Amino acid sequence: MKNQILTSLLLFSFGGASCQTPSNKQNLTMETHFNKTDEEWKKTLTPEQYNILRKKGTEYPNTGKYNHFSKKGVYTCAGCGTELFTSNQKFDSHCGWASFDNNIAGSDRVKQIPDFSHGMIRTEIVCAKCGGHLGHIFDDGPTATGQRYCVNSLSLNFIAAEENKAK
Repeated sequence: MKNQILTSLLLFSFGGASCQTPSNKQNLTMETHFNKTDEEWKKTLTPEQYNILRKKGTEYPNTGKYNHFSKKGVYTCAGCGTELFTSNQKFDSHCGWASFDNNIAGSDRVKQIPDFSHGMIRTEIVCAKCGGHLGHIFDDGPTATGQRYCVNSLSLNFIAAEENKAK
């Protein structure tokens, strides 16, 4: 009997965390100032970008074009063009995704949202303007901030420093 009760408690405890559905998760997101319908997003994003930015997907580790990328410039949201990170904030974390230790304006361009999906407790990061899923943030960064913004390359575009000066 004790084993049945213990098993039931364990299943309930772990099952509750993994039962987070996307519709429940939407209640945790912030309001954005960038309203597009699902169909509009599908017209402006590639299917892979749509999966990551709008459906909270992820790239396979070590496949993103910005993972081992070291040019100088600015990383923008692939959904709305908001400048999010600079090359000075980027570092090689060896985690398989592009990593940054902060975002451009400290904390107002990237919002953090509790994420209880897949039976884990994490913090999702999204673009504050369009709500696009970028990745997750962890407190294990090697720089002075102690942060590691682990970002999907498909959620980003890059503007080289030379191009940015020409604007």
